[in-house]
Amino acid sequence: MGSPDFALPSLRALANAYDVLGVVTQPDRASGRGRSLKSPPVKLLARELEVPVIQPEKLRMPEAMEQLRAWNPDLIVVAAFGQILRKDVLDLPRYGCINVHASLLPRWRGAAPINAAILHGDEKTGVTIMKMDVGLDTAPMLAQRAIRLTRDDMAGSVAETLSHLGADLLIETLPDYLSGKIQPVPQPEEGVTYAPMLKKEEGLLDFTRPAEELERHVRAFNPWPGAFMDFDGALLKVHRAHAGQEAGNAEIGQKLVYQGQPAVGTGGGLLILDEVQPAGKKSMSGKSFLSGARNWT
Repeated sequence: MGSPDFALPSLRALANAYDVLGVVTQPDRASGRGRSLKSPPVKLLARELEVPVIQPEKLRMPEAMEQLRAWNPDLIVVAAFGQILRKDVLDLPRYGCINVHASLLPRWRGAAPINAAILHGDEKTGVTIMKMDVGLDTAPMLAQRAIRLTRDDMAGSVAETLSHLGADLLIETLPDYLSGKIQPVPQPEEGVTYAPMLKKEEGLLDFTRPAEELERHVRAFNPWPGAFMDFDGALLKVHRAHAGQEAGNAEIGQKLVYQGQPAVGTGGGLLILDEVQPAGKKSMSGKSFLSGARNWT
């Protein structure tokens, strides 16, 4: 059970090592300007692997449960599926349901753990393999693996790294779990944090915040929902930015040029815009943007 790109390495690894009976993923959704239907990446890979696919709007739909029972799986593996699993689903497989979660639980339970780790300046993150229960990422753990976070990391690049790390850890862990050599261990009671689902409007940059925090905001929201600001009555997307300590006399929200690049005054220092995308145009460097942005200052 999975939907976005994050789940692809886990599905491919499982298909190479086990008999995958079927795939459950989200329905096709309207996407883009033409609002044409777009399939989840997991569906496309399942078709390539010639694995049966179902796409229930909700798992509780009778036909979805009928198919799960017909497959009669020994184990269900979940990776960024996008739906909550009820107890009747969790209890269906003999070995339960195993989840590949993109954080070092109990830190950052919830829908957007990678974004939260970057946004809050965590020094490390990672993946956790857990045996699922009815709670929101509260389940006992089978294995964890960590990576360091750097100031160059974007949410998209970290997700790519963790997707492969999670798949590798999953395949390493399953034999010992299935044979009973390892047992799930309860999560620590201390250090619990939650990462709720992101909303598009959260991408708006709040220049009353310090530049260091806004730099993390840009990285945490790349590629989705993206960081943005208002410029000339339109949205200016900010793909890359870094904090500059020298603020001079810049006021909060003031647009200026700093060492040949566009910058904005914040609640602490300058936010220097390295890569931006004006409305209706392609992404460009901050310096290229300035050559055509006559009203920047």
